[in-house]
Amino acid sequence: MTSPSLFSHTFTLADSFQPKADAVLYPGDCLRLLKQIPDRSIQLVVTSPPYNIGKEYEKKRQLHDYIQFQEQVIRECVRVLADTGSICWQVGNYVDKGSIIPLDIVLYPVFDSLGLVMRNRIIWSFEHGLHCSNRFSGRYETILWFTRDTDKYVFNLDPVRIPQKYPGKKYFKGPKAGQYSCNPLGKNPGDVWDIPNVKHNHVEKTDHPCQFPVGLIERLVLSMSNEADWVLDPFVGTGTSIIAAFRHGRRGAGAEIEPKYIDIARTRIQAAFDGTLKVRPMNKQKYEPTAGSKSSLSGVD
Repeated sequence: MTSPSLFSHTFTLADSFQPKADAVLYPGDCLRLLKQIPDRSIQLVVTSPPYNIGKEYEKKRQLHDYIQFQEQVIRECVRVLADTGSICWQVGNYVDKGSIIPLDIVLYPVFDSLGLVMRNRIIWSFEHGLHCSNRFSGRYETILWFTRDTDKYVFNLDPVRIPQKYPGKKYFKGPKAGQYSCNPLGKNPGDVWDIPNVKHNHVEKTDHPCQFPVGLIERLVLSMSNEADWVLDPFVGTGTSIIAAFRHGRRGAGAEIEPKYIDIARTRIQAAFDGTLKVRPMNKQKYEPTAGSKSSLSGVD
């Protein structure tokens, strides 16, 4: 899973940005970490910032102030972004007095004003979350994928292909008759990703209320970076983005302001290096057919 050439030595987890470190876990404000990072040195920025809904790790602000704070962070992320790099900003909704405000819509102009190009608006679909009584329960969030205004950004499709729906399908007429009509490596996963979120019975669950599943970030890491590249998560939480980077031979960096999540992240990152961290496989199906039934819930572990 990991790259022997990159991690064959003693694993180095630094608490400030060091270009030769294997990973960086900064215990503090992400803007301070970003100030340490050289221009255009990060291949992939992937994060899920606070949604401004009053979680323990955030200070709820007026929406205008929240957007201004996000703009500060995004501007620094653009500064450190490599010429071939990508930014993936995963967000949900801000709720104010019962009114839903999609954060991807209000944040898009910030990225656009900084000269970035949106390549995809990915829908992350999941089945678990808060149950609403006065509206339909929210069961998806979005990932905004941006690059610089260039056609030379990194995009590796083959490592993230998923099984074809009809893998044995062949052309039945014409010059290709009898040949397979689909890519033998699988199909493009599209822009709607059905990946379980990390809730109470998930094998990766920690005390963090809004934890990334490793498989979600692995798909972004594999498709938008190459081995030995830097992956940055300004709001790293319990370290999932660093773990996903490490598992595929990349270097990971992130900042977290809550001491208890820093401790959890450090433990999880070390477990990933030791090979003892439990992780749900990236492309594990949520439902698996079993004998005697049409389908069976495979579980989220």
